[in-house]
Amino acid sequence: MNKLIALIFLIAIGGLSGCNTIEGAGKDIQSGGSAVSETARDVKKEM
Repeated sequence: MNKLIALIFLIAIGGLSGCNTIEGAGKDIQSGGSAVSETARDVKKEM
C-alpha cells in the first residue's frame, strides 16, 4: 500500500512540474514573438 501511495505522489509531482515547464516555455515563446513584432515595426518605420 505504501508503494502505491509513493508512486501516486511521484506521478503527481512529475505532472505538476511539467505544467510549470510548459507554462514557462509558452512565456518564452510569447516574449520572443513580441521582440520580433517590435523589430518589424521599427524596420517598417525606417522605410
